[in-house]
Amino acid sequence: MNAAPADQIRLLDVQSLDARLQQLAHLRRSLPEHAEIESLTKDLTQLRDLLVASQTEESDCSREQTKAEQDVDQVRQRASRDQQRLDSGAVTSPKDLENLQREIVSLAKRQGDLEDVVLEIMERRESAQERVAELTGRVSSVQSKIDDATARRDSAVEAFDSEAATVTKEREVIAGSLPADLLKLYEKLREQQGGVGAARLYQRRCEGCRLELNITEVNEVKAASPDTVLRCENCRRILIRTSESGL
Repeated sequence: MNAAPADQIRLLDVQSLDARLQQLAHLRRSLPEHAEIESLTKDLTQLRDLLVASQTEESDCSREQTKAEQDVDQVRQRASRDQQRLDSGAVTSPKDLENLQREIVSLAKRQGDLEDVVLEIMERRESAQERVAELTGRVSSVQSKIDDATARRDSAVEAFDSEAATVTKEREVIAGSLPADLLKLYEKLREQQGGVGAARLYQRRCEGCRLELNITEVNEVKAASPDTVLRCENCRRILIRTSESGL
């Protein structure tokens, strides 16, 4: 294959732009904010699960407290009615009076037991409320960190994408000026060779595989026409001659 020396030099420009696009893509994928956001999101999910559990516990305690307080109120009202009956003098039978007094004592003990239950539930509820408040604060804090990391990531991604768009346009202009067969060969080799399809010959060394040409290869390069598209004998990439090739 033949191509004008100027076209071959421009192919190096295309290769340089392709390398920059690869670099930008790598930098975009490797932003530390990606891992930071992923880690924080996992923490947030766990905290939200704990928060829901604590809120559920608080809600359950609230219902328990309401029920226990109703039980206390019922016992208190019943004891109050019994005490009123006792004080009214309406009960005159000694046996009935004894039973009524015994019931008032029993109700007082029952009320005390139920009030203890209410206090225990209130303590559990207060503990759950404190846990809800703590977890709510932690959820808010982690969410703020996620928002900050997301903003930093988006800003960096925008910068990379903006530069990539500029580099892509420049590449299109240069690639559009190259012979179709030369560009096709370059694209094929670039795909096969890890993104590098053309390399400069610098001081008798291929900058693609970093190997120095032996004397036979150097003589072949010297003898080749300037229009000849050379290939590195080691890596098979297109080898571009420049004034710094050391020939």
